[in-house]
Amino acid sequence: MWSVARTRWIGYALVTEVAAVAATVTAMVVDFGGAVQFGWFAALVVLGVGQAEMSRRSERLRRWMSGQTHINVTSVWYLAGAFLLPPAWVAVLALVLYLHLWLRVWRNVRTRPAHRFAASTAWAMLSCFAASAILTVDHLNDATLNTWHGVLALGIAAAVFEAVNTALVAAGIYLYTGSRQSADLIGTWEDNAFEFATLCLGGLAALALVAQPVLVVFVVAPLLLLHRYLLLKQQLQVAAVTDEKTGLLNTAGWHVLASREFTRARRGGEFAVLMIDLDHFKRINDTYGHLTGDEVLAAVAVAIEDAVRQTDTVGRFGGEEFVVLLPDTAGPHVLAIAERVRVAVGELRLVVGGASEIAGLSVSVGVAGYPGSGDTLEKVLRSADAALYRAKDAGRNRVAV
Repeated sequence: MWSVARTRWIGYALVTEVAAVAATVTAMVVDFGGAVQFGWFAALVVLGVGQAEMSRRSERLRRWMSGQTHINVTSVWYLAGAFLLPPAWVAVLALVLYLHLWLRVWRNVRTRPAHRFAASTAWAMLSCFAASAILTVDHLNDATLNTWHGVLALGIAAAVFEAVNTALVAAGIYLYTGSRQSADLIGTWEDNAFEFATLCLGGLAALALVAQPVLVVFVVAPLLLLHRYLLLKQQLQVAAVTDEKTGLLNTAGWHVLASREFTRARRGGEFAVLMIDLDHFKRINDTYGHLTGDEVLAAVAVAIEDAVRQTDTVGRFGGEEFVVLLPDTAGPHVLAIAERVRVAVGELRLVVGGASEIAGLSVSVGVAGYPGSGDTLEKVLRSADAALYRAKDAGRNRVAV
């Protein structure tokens, strides 16, 4: 956490985590909201865990493909809990379901490191606590769900949960990335529409649990379908910006992320770009054929990704040319990463056709940085490209600035 997250985000995360724990413990000590009915708590845990297990593969893929915002369909059970449980126990419910997701789904997803998981858990706990607390204070949770008063209570709980969660998450994303784009901070209109649909299912789950518990199974089915639809939507979005041969971002996809980083860097940051060209690639195609050439490109892509950091963005610009965006990086650190890439490709050994081995691959790397090499993204790219040609003119298999 200390090496990848900004100090201001770390402070914010720690404050919200302490607040979540303090609010939960204090509410339990003073018996805020009354005694818990453990039957309801156990039922919601079982439903939440069961639904997560049934959609585990989809959730892992969705989490891997997600940007900054991520629609978590477990909020269905949080809203039901806000009406059925005291505030502290709704927060505990969020903690239990998030821990289960971490252990079974998110732990091995590189876009979900432990420090971000801990912060997200705290934000979910605070959102659940707030939704249940407002009902407790106004005695709205005493309403019967099949009356207008009960429907109003569910609506208020959903609105409070959504408002608090959106504010906490948006602040966290801003402090972590510096982005001010609304799509990054609060999601798109479509994202929020899906979140609204999830909360509606949460209201139906609460109604079913109170009126006729067996009916809650009719909530699980559409919830799983919603999950699958969200995955399909994200898969189509990813396919549009992914290079088929290497699995890296294509030119359009890389430019989108690079433009966001440039916008952030203009407010006082820095970044660097590596332009990488596989030397003598035409010889490989001429000697072994284009299918083998595609295998070599895929292997080089993996070597580049392994040599850079998780926070760096790798793309393919077509042919045998690759590009890497290095956020918050300048000077010797950039050269060290570029050299790591060059060495990693040079160490590749590929067996093709069951016998022949391809070795001795090399890349030329051009390095440029913002703001030193240009005051726009286009100028930085042109500088990196010019440096790449200097590396080739100097004999290839080297790094040039």
